[in-house]
Amino acid sequence: MLDLILGILFFNVILILFKLFERYGVDNLQAIIVNYIVAGSCGFIFADINLTATEIFNLPWIGIAVLIGFIFIVVFNLLAKGAQVVGMAISTVANKMSVILPVIAAFFLYGDTVSTFKILGICLALVGVVLSSIEKGKLSFDKRYLWLILIIFFGQGIADIMFNYAAKTHVAENHASLFISVLFLSAFISGTFLLIVALIRKKETILPAKKLGKNILWGIALGVPNYLTVFYFFRALESDYMESSQVYPILNMGVIVLSALSGYLLFKEKLSLTNWLGIAISVLAIAAISLG
Repeated sequence: MLDLILGILFFNVILILFKLFERYGVDNLQAIIVNYIVAGSCGFIFADINLTATEIFNLPWIGIAVLIGFIFIVVFNLLAKGAQVVGMAISTVANKMSVILPVIAAFFLYGDTVSTFKILGICLALVGVVLSSIEKGKLSFDKRYLWLILIIFFGQGIADIMFNYAAKTHVAENHASLFISVLFLSAFISGTFLLIVALIRKKETILPAKKLGKNILWGIALGVPNYLTVFYFFRALESDYMESSQVYPILNMGVIVLSALSGYLLFKEKLSLTNWLGIAISVLAIAAISLG
């Protein structure tokens, strides 16, 4: 349970840093790319085994880690695009509602128990996601961008299913840091490619040097909590304390509750009565799923 709590806390640190990115004019893509190389380096530093590059590339999970890393960076950029064209609220709902996919997969693939409390908690979690994300009483969006919402939903869900599959079947406990490192480095390579394309299309700029230096520093600050978030989440999935059908929704609900409270206390973000109701329902969801 401690691993899950730490995963939620460090995820909240990431969200706080993202909020500060906006305040200090940090370039998201450039800082994220730096963050991935830092997070990937952390994995190699904390790994308790020594393998050559050839041995690493021959490990059974290498392909899964590379693919998940690619999906990570793609979903992040689609989230940014979604925030611009359909709004942050609906993009957040699509991202968080995707939790239903790894939960269903856990029931069928790993024989997770199905209980009344767990089903009730999952239903409450979905309601909590919607209510806590509503802005100005509605979640309407331009239907032309339905494809974008669906890709965010299924992309995040598929990445979570693959991550859980790797944790359950392929990655030995002493390989966790190494697996996470390869995952992040894959995201770094994919992100670098996207940055090069953006530079060629003149959608991004790395000048002046002062701006580049700022983006690098904030990327470094983001990299460590990002690594710790994924590391503790991975350990929670490997643990026998909870089934993965409990870990995923509790993580999402915990992040929603803590991030909403952090935004309210640290950044004076206004929460409507509907948002507070969503947070309260999210807390009930955590309790119900934990009992399940």
